[in-house]
Amino acid sequence: MTSRTPIRRVLGVAAATAAAALIFTGCAQQPAATATASQAEATAPLPAPFDGEPVKVALVQQSGAGDFFTAWTAGAKAQAAATNIELTVTDARNDNAKQASDLEQAIASQPDAIIVDHGQTDTLEPRIRDAVAAGIPVIVYDLALENTDGVIVTSQSDASMAEGVLDQLIADVGDGAKVGLVSAEGFAPLDRRKAVWDTYVSEHNLDQLFFTGEVTESTATDNIPLVDAALKQHPDVQAIFAPYDEITKGVVQAVIQNNLQDSVKVYGIDISNADIEVITADGSPWVATSATDPAAVGAAVVRALALSLAGESDETEVQFPAVTITQQFLLDEGVTNVAALREVEPGLQLGDFLTADWLPAVSQ
Repeated sequence: MTSRTPIRRVLGVAAATAAAALIFTGCAQQPAATATASQAEATAPLPAPFDGEPVKVALVQQSGAGDFFTAWTAGAKAQAAATNIELTVTDARNDNAKQASDLEQAIASQPDAIIVDHGQTDTLEPRIRDAVAAGIPVIVYDLALENTDGVIVTSQSDASMAEGVLDQLIADVGDGAKVGLVSAEGFAPLDRRKAVWDTYVSEHNLDQLFFTGEVTESTATDNIPLVDAALKQHPDVQAIFAPYDEITKGVVQAVIQNNLQDSVKVYGIDISNADIEVITADGSPWVATSATDPAAVGAAVVRALALSLAGESDETEVQFPAVTITQQFLLDEGVTNVAALREVEPGLQLGDFLTADWLPAVSQ
């Protein structure tokens, strides 16, 4: 069995990783990256419009702390570079007004297409309608829209992600257990995951003791005091669902601070190198997560757009499948990073998802 690093030191490493990710995504505009990811050989030439001048695509992003977003963007950039797409990236970093302004500027620049990654419905939907009215193809990722006409909507399968990890929670602690939820409202993926949680609470007669949490520029750190207060009030909680990995890290730290790691199990969503280090650390209460590979998903969003622009797909809704990963599985397989996880869980790579003979998937 792999030796396990003490959890307190790992959380410090995770925080440093998150800070590095913020620095990496800090520029308002970033040029397209060179495709350093590996790629299978294309067996056909690029079709129009990719066979001439680079196709100009604006990626209007709303990222948060943590390497999930860094990996997602790296995957999107690598696939774009391999597909003759000139990708211009703006990142609002939890500033809704800035993302709205970024989208307005993207529309004004008249790109060949726009990708919108995360964000708030009320600030973005009117501007997305403006883009569609201007004849600009739009694809969104993890953004809930009331009107999806003319838009390709993509997301992780949030329902299956939540169901997978909550099935594990029920298997571990059983019906009627005392549980807590740490999440935030107003974010499409978190709202979809909470809807599944509410169903499980009802169907399995779970005793929900608390619901707290927030998404901020420093999500992991800012959730620690919130969860600490909930644990002090409800030290008898048996399991906590924290359906976003940055929130999960804050929950893990609060559980450790309260010396409850032997009695409280934590269930998250998402996976990254930093997450794996926290999950497999000695004494970690984070026992299961459900995830897609963010780099593979970022690349697949670009492929969905490319197939549409080439006239080879008329899909308007795409969901990316997820897998549930337990702490015990990672330890048994000796997994220490996402690259190693891809080897033992090849389904994460989405290698046969939204591909064509001219459009093989990049792999990180």
